[in-house]
Amino acid sequence: MRILITGIANALGRRMAERLVLEGEEVLGLDRRPWPDAPPGVTMFNVDVRKRPAEEAFRLQPDAVIHMATVTHLAARKEERYRINLHGTQAVLERCKAYGVKQVIFISRHTVYGAAIDAPLYRTEPEPPLAGSTFPNLADLVSADLFAGSAIWRCPAFKTCVLRLVYTLGPSMRGTLSQLLSTGRVPTIIGFDPLFHFMHEHDAADAILAALRAELRGVYNIAGPPPVPLSILAKGTGRKIAYIPEIMFPKVTGKLGLPALSPYAIKHLKYPVVIDNALFREATGFKHAYDEVTVMDAYRAL
Repeated sequence: MRILITGIANALGRRMAERLVLEGEEVLGLDRRPWPDAPPGVTMFNVDVRKRPAEEAFRLQPDAVIHMATVTHLAARKEERYRINLHGTQAVLERCKAYGVKQVIFISRHTVYGAAIDAPLYRTEPEPPLAGSTFPNLADLVSADLFAGSAIWRCPAFKTCVLRLVYTLGPSMRGTLSQLLSTGRVPTIIGFDPLFHFMHEHDAADAILAALRAELRGVYNIAGPPPVPLSILAKGTGRKIAYIPEIMFPKVTGKLGLPALSPYAIKHLKYPVVIDNALFREATGFKHAYDEVTVMDAYRAL
């Protein structure tokens, strides 16, 4: 099988590529960032997924495409995130249709559901992603998620699967949750201790490959161990807790040794975003290898 991975240079992409090569699969990698020590069996295309030269990778007619060339960090400007997340996803799906790809997997995030006081504790796949209304910075990712999901019925020529993945922690020390833990002081809003749902990045990569092998079509939540309260997450990863009055949050973020967060992030420090992944486990038989304590212990040791 020939598999194209967009955004291959990130931690999940590299892990999946290495696993696929060991299994004898041919891997094509598409990323603006270089991967100089990519293993033999991985053919790299160092180009923006939106640009015309990226079409060279699709001309090799991959059997499957795993699209994860999206931006989740908030350092990029809003316009740039829209161009990468939505326009990039549109370009990938158009090329998949043009070159006869049989299977497309879009990697989304569980945060597209949105953090809200009236939301159910465990979010299931039929629920709409509402993060655009509670966290405007995520509107571009929500749009990309919905556009990819629409391909399930718009593009019947290939199987489309949208995977809504929880936060990941691991050796790369990259990602949204790592950003929250990056300074060693974790902001918590006085009176709130929301559950945080996360999994080891190795388990996340294995789950995506499980979806590939099962040739899934539809929208699926992906999670590993049960969620834990933010206070336990902070202590378990060796961080200190900073108790902040809600009214002070916008004034202290990025100061006093605290991570720089969007003012809208306060909702995620008050209300949980937790998902039900029973549908995915039933469809693939996936079992996580790292429990929540192991993930936190390993991260603390980095």
